[in-house]
Amino acid sequence: MVPETLSREPLAWLKARARVVEAESGSPEFAAAMSVAQGLAVRTYTRVDRGLLDALPKLRVVGRAGVGLDNIDLEACAHRRIQVVHTPDANTQAVVEYVTSLLCWSYRSVEFLDGPLELPAWEAVRSTHVAPRQMDELTLGVLGVGRVGTRFAAVARAIGLRVLCNDIDEAARARAPGAEWVSADQLFRDSDAITLHIDGRPSNHGVVNRDLLSVMRSDALFINTSRGMVVDHESLARHLRANPRSRAILDVHDPEPFTATNPLLGLPNAHLAAHLASRTRTAMTNMSWVVRDLIAVLEGRTPEFPASPR
Repeated sequence: MVPETLSREPLAWLKARARVVEAESGSPEFAAAMSVAQGLAVRTYTRVDRGLLDALPKLRVVGRAGVGLDNIDLEACAHRRIQVVHTPDANTQAVVEYVTSLLCWSYRSVEFLDGPLELPAWEAVRSTHVAPRQMDELTLGVLGVGRVGTRFAAVARAIGLRVLCNDIDEAARARAPGAEWVSADQLFRDSDAITLHIDGRPSNHGVVNRDLLSVMRSDALFINTSRGMVVDHESLARHLRANPRSRAILDVHDPEPFTATNPLLGLPNAHLAAHLASRTRTAMTNMSWVVRDLIAVLEGRTPEFPASPR
């Protein structure tokens, strides 16, 4: 069962090894195959919950074409002895590139010309594009030092930023050599820019709350490409309204797509994107190759990337 789009080559590989039903969850085609389905390959927006699992009596494996498992009830799957597999490193490079581009866009403006200018106009353009600080004068806070956080911390240090890190896993310290390990409170207090790379486990819901945001600098840049639910958006909107020099860039939201009730809409210093961080052709193909582990489970072999309950 494939209710969301997979990349062409992995999908063709899967079709050579199994009967594949491509149909949205809730469609008649999906419903017609539910009683016999043994495997389910999902991306971001199919909710694999108890209700869906109850309707899939022969299901043996769920493949998440991606990293996060927020849309999959791991406990319910484990209770039914359904294996869950995913692609934990498939989009690391894509997300790191995306966050790097957001950082550069935020601190270095660019204006391209579509024709020749006289010297006064030429100088006027140059005078309006003077960055107040170079990035090697800034402090970056990285909240969450997993695969993406680790790689981005290294990129930021290579550019010249001072890097502060925090993670609930003490073992993460070893993954960010050269960075300074601080409390989350100090990270928000001392950083010129903050980027989130934390997962969606229940204990992280709303972890970026009023208390943390209240100590964030009045001109700080805040970037979230991790999970929408980890941020208290009302408190973030309150901070942005009170501090017009502060900016927030959010690529992920809760819910997705966001609705007209989102408190960040209409704020000139809030920039909302449509979950684009992993949208490179390479990353999308890498994530779709979860079908290899899906077939491995169905053939009785050990998958390479089993998902572990948090």
